[in-house]
This record gives sequence, C-alpha cells and structure tokens, in this order.
Amino acid sequence: MGKKRERLEIIYDILSVIRKQRNECKPTHILYKSNLSHQMMNEYLQELIQNGLVVENTIKNSKFYSLTDKGFNFLEKYGQAMEFVKGFGL
Repeated sequence: MGKKRERLEIIYDILSVIRKQRNECKPTHILYKSNLSHQMMNEYLQELIQNGLVVENTIKNSKFYSLTDKGFNFLEKYGQAMEFVKGFGL
C-alpha cells in the first residue's frame, strides 16, 4: 500500500489536473485524475475557491474549474520547493 498523501500534495494534484486540461476542467475529470472521493474533492475545491486559487464557471449547465493567477503561482512555488527538497535527498 502506498504512502498517504499530504494535504498540500492533494492540492497540488488538483491544481495540476486543471492546468493540464488547458485551465478548463470538469469536476468528473478532477475526481478521477486526483484520486479522491466525491465528498473530499468538493471539500478541497470549495477551499481552493475560498482561497482564490480556483474559480468555478458554468457554461451551458456544466461546471468547469479554472486556475486563477494565484493558483498558477502556487503550482510554480510548490514545484520549486519540491525541487529544493529533492536536492537534499529528502
């Protein structure tokens, strides 16, 4: 059994999924690609919306999620931090 993901890893995974979908992602795609339960995905998305990292859009009765500038910035800084940590073999 694999290691349990930390909260920041899950957030990074969700934001990465949205970015990889050209910054317009349906909730179902986030659900499958981030490997979360429906309830957990909704909780994380609401937190990300409240903190200004993600916005929810509705187009023709379909929900889509997009990253804000703050969300893109988080992805960049998180990636840099992980490279820094890996540089020390941790």
